[in-house]
Amino acid sequence: MAVLSNDILSSTLRELIKDEVDQLFKTTPLLDHMNRNGGVRIVDGGQKVDQPLILSEHSSITQLSSGYEPTNLAVKDVLQNATFDFADYVAPVVITRKEELSNSGPRAIVDIAEARLKSVMGMFKREWEKQAVAGSSTIMTEMLSLNGGAAAATGFLEPRLIGAQTNAVGGLAKTTFRDLENQYVDAAAGGGTFAGNATGLLTDLFLGAQQRTPDTTPDLILASEACYKLYKLDLFAKERYISEKTLDSGKLALAFHNAMMHVDPNLPVNTGGTQISAYMLNTRHIKVIFDSRANFTLGDFEKLSGYTSRSADVLLRTQLSFDHLLSSGVLGRAEA
Repeated sequence: MAVLSNDILSSTLRELIKDEVDQLFKTTPLLDHMNRNGGVRIVDGGQKVDQPLILSEHSSITQLSSGYEPTNLAVKDVLQNATFDFADYVAPVVITRKEELSNSGPRAIVDIAEARLKSVMGMFKREWEKQAVAGSSTIMTEMLSLNGGAAAATGFLEPRLIGAQTNAVGGLAKTTFRDLENQYVDAAAGGGTFAGNATGLLTDLFLGAQQRTPDTTPDLILASEACYKLYKLDLFAKERYISEKTLDSGKLALAFHNAMMHVDPNLPVNTGGTQISAYMLNTRHIKVIFDSRANFTLGDFEKLSGYTSRSADVLLRTQLSFDHLLSSGVLGRAEA
């Protein structure tokens, strides 16, 4: 049997990886949306990424009543830097010599390696989504999360009212810079429920975000299964807006204004008063960062020293970032 070279096996799988990534995106709605709608930012190396934020007024207005008033020249630097450190991960794709000898022909070997690659990619992306949405990964702990109600006070979006949010995000404290807060609606406030009030509560959340959005409106809603079902039930007697492209695909899909709603298997998160049932995101201002050289990138196959096996590493260098949070929000306690 001819031995399939490491170079040929590596290059073949790099072509196949495109198909594997597209199919696996179906189970990761946040990563899927970010990738397909411009929410991904690619950078070339570096230890961290700095994001300039405008968090204060540069100067003051002077009213000219007589025309002789002195101009107020007191100014200050409007920019603050949010800093996001890269998180680095690797997972191997391994094929043994015994497997190669037990399968005839290069195509069989490629099929084995392709199946292993698909498994690794699926694991990587599910773990990425778990950390990004819930902050509950026990492996990818250096990656930031949207969940601001978890024990670690670094999640971007908090299930707390504006004025009561306390997390530090990008190295900046919300208690110092109140414009780093996010919108929040509690569906269970005052003993209320999401059932029967879904569109009204989502409207409250959307309007809050819209009035503080510099340019666009929220475009993605990630919801728990229960929250999604209750919204669908509330829509039966109401007019719905949805893109024809999505409607024609035959998938179960909902929208709220121009924001697509998807079920995320990692929601709800937290318990009690900090429970998060849905995120309403403006993905123009919340981004996923990838290193151009480690964006679920497959390396070269090499022989493992001391083993009759060869292996290639899948590299990932990633982080979540933001430049504006008031244009996104959290829907709390919308499970009933």
